[in-house]
Amino acid sequence: MIKNIVFDMGKVLVDYEGHKVGTVFMEDEAERKEVCTSVFDSQEWLLLDMGLISEEDALKRMQSRLSTDHAKEMAELCLKHWHEYNMQPVKEMGELVRELKEQGYGIYLCSNASLRLLTYTSVIPGIEYFDGVLFSAEVKCMKPQKEMYGHLFERFHLKPEECFFIDDLLMNVEGARECGMEGYCFADRDIEGLKECLRKLN
Repeated sequence: MIKNIVFDMGKVLVDYEGHKVGTVFMEDEAERKEVCTSVFDSQEWLLLDMGLISEEDALKRMQSRLSTDHAKEMAELCLKHWHEYNMQPVKEMGELVRELKEQGYGIYLCSNASLRLLTYTSVIPGIEYFDGVLFSAEVKCMKPQKEMYGHLFERFHLKPEECFFIDDLLMNVEGARECGMEGYCFADRDIEGLKECLRKLN
């Protein structure tokens, strides 16, 4: 019997546009591409999600690849403010979270995300209904690594077979299944399809 619903964050609860902040601070298209690529499409970004590098060290490495002092300044602005512009809550998912909570489910979040977002959970729709939040940077591993799901179960005292996981990446859902937690791939962003699947759980 499923007692808990576990959500991913990006492209499930929250729409994410990796380079949007660049349009706020830079008009020159070439500079914007250079800066955003160095910041958001980088090894350092992955290391931040894994909690293996500080933002200060990540920024230094990102800036080292940039060609001008102005571009380096823009990289600092983009890294400092990305969460204010790149993330937008999906209102309909907030309503779904509320409905599931009212039905008696435990509600949890399991996301590959940096420590920055621990202080910015207000962007998550329905956050007031969540019973627990786990970000990858806290535990220095990421989905679909089995250790990530293990931390989820251990921290919140959950049984895998009583949990249902929703993620936009099939490899993350498959990783959950290998750990005993059934799931649903939300890649098509079909909320009605997801609701229909959830209605059939028990």
